[in-house]
Amino acid sequence: MTIVCSPIGIIYSPYGSPEGTPIQPVYSKGVQGRVEIFPDYRAGLADLEGFSHIHLIYFMHRVEGFSLTCTPFLDTRTHGIFATRAPRRPNPIGFSVVELLGIDGGILTIGGVDIVDGTPLLDIKPYVPDFDVRLQVKTGWYEHAENRSQVIADNRFVLTDKKKSDSDADV
Repeated sequence: MTIVCSPIGIIYSPYGSPEGTPIQPVYSKGVQGRVEIFPDYRAGLADLEGFSHIHLIYFMHRVEGFSLTCTPFLDTRTHGIFATRAPRRPNPIGFSVVELLGIDGGILTIGGVDIVDGTPLLDIKPYVPDFDVRLQVKTGWYEHAENRSQVIADNRFVLTDKKKSDSDADV
């Protein structure tokens, strides 16, 4: 099976590299970015301005390779990649819920951005609390995470020459 996705736009932010980027939108309050929607897709923005928040689904273009286990930013223990939001995944697809501050033509101004500058955008979906909020949830290992104070990305998921040659590392 072959799956092909094409970007519908580009996300721009003040973060030039993964290292130093907030690990979730909740940790980037007050940080603004913008999304440029390519002309062929701008008609799809009709009626989006009525929503205060949107889901951005994007391709993490700065991620190389993957590991099925990792030590996430918010813990000191190793977990399976699918039990984390770590970026080095088999398919490096990211999502963020951001505030939609405005739309001017094909440019969206967003708040609470936690995305690296120049990231290809795959899709936008409106945030709807009736669909998206769950009140009775379990959060697995996160309930007892040992490093919940780390809210900015370090270099653990950035490939260096040493990490590229050490396939058993928890990166």
